[in-house]
Amino acid sequence: MTISWGRRLIASLVVAFVVAIVAHAAMIVAFYIGSLGTSTAPSGSLIVAVSNYFSLTSVFSFVLLFIAGVVGAFDRWWTALIAGVIAGVLAPVVGTLVTATSGANGSPFSGELIGAVFGTLLGLNLLYALAIAVLTPTFGRWLFRIVEGTRSRFETDRKVALVRIPATNLSEGLITHIEREPVDAELADKQWDAYVAALSEAGWQTVEVTSADTLADSVFVEDTAIVFGDVAVISLPGADERRAETPGTEAALRAQGLRIERIEAPGTLDGGDVLKVGSTVYVGRGGRTNAEGIRQLRALVAPLGYTVVAVPVTKALHLKTAVTALPDGTVIGYEPLVDNVTVFDRFLPVPEAHGTAVVVLSDDTVLMSSSAPQSVALVEDLGYRVVQVDISEFEKLEGCVTCLSIRIR
Repeated sequence: MTISWGRRLIASLVVAFVVAIVAHAAMIVAFYIGSLGTSTAPSGSLIVAVSNYFSLTSVFSFVLLFIAGVVGAFDRWWTALIAGVIAGVLAPVVGTLVTATSGANGSPFSGELIGAVFGTLLGLNLLYALAIAVLTPTFGRWLFRIVEGTRSRFETDRKVALVRIPATNLSEGLITHIEREPVDAELADKQWDAYVAALSEAGWQTVEVTSADTLADSVFVEDTAIVFGDVAVISLPGADERRAETPGTEAALRAQGLRIERIEAPGTLDGGDVLKVGSTVYVGRGGRTNAEGIRQLRALVAPLGYTVVAVPVTKALHLKTAVTALPDGTVIGYEPLVDNVTVFDRFLPVPEAHGTAVVVLSDDTVLMSSSAPQSVALVEDLGYRVVQVDISEFEKLEGCVTCLSIRIR
């Protein structure tokens, strides 16, 4: 992700402290409640004793989780889970071992002592280990992403994709950088159905924007709005013919409960020119998006914690025709279509023009066009699962897999 080390350090500190404190407090509550069923009434001394017992363990949990955050363990849920299990096991073991061997009455360090300490993972320390292991990849990762800036504080775990059925005059859609080819409308409808089905099968709720049967490019719904957490920015398309597409999208976004902002004339901005990578928003300055549109977007999203970076686009219709990003923040693109690859912190070239576009379905799964088999193989070799869809008829109109939906997460 395009995130400063300062933010990562702060996020690591905050998450390590909060998770360790919550686990520590949970132990006190658990032992206090457990004592209610005994003959000995719970007292303040019990709270102090439990707190003292887990104090060193919580310190070690804090240290281990801080290190995990710094090295990027919170970037994916499964690495956060591994970090949580490691911290949940090591912190109680080390904390109990140090407590047992310290002081004048401490036990001598021996294999027997080590065995006894590990045995506490099935006794006194079991609940603590489970608390850390569960909290880290769930609440801890959620909090980390908020503080670091890779997730809006308004973001939920919902996954909604807005889609729009192709217009009957789809073949009349605008093209700028390629030669016009005949479009098979019947095949396009089948491909659109398969695209929507792929999103649904991946766990996304698909919501149809009201059809616009006379607007040829309306199927490319992504161009009409950009979503930032609970805020939707309604675009002002650079092509006059497409401006009638935005009211339908706005109505669908309002129905999802999002707050609406908009780009106003003389600014123009197409959603296909906006690539979000963590808290960085790359915006293509090209034929459809102008400088004033970028300026307005910067003013709208800066209060939300995003940084807008303008990128020249002269070789493709939109920025996301040339580049998109993998779940880990690596920007991928077809170099002949990219004006300046040095703009991006991490850039990976793909071998085919249609292989530039990915829709992130989850932390380990992306959607790509089947017309770019070499690029698919490259992404799969990076450890991602790739869902392939055939969108050949939309590619004849400079469309790609990102253009056909607006993702709300």
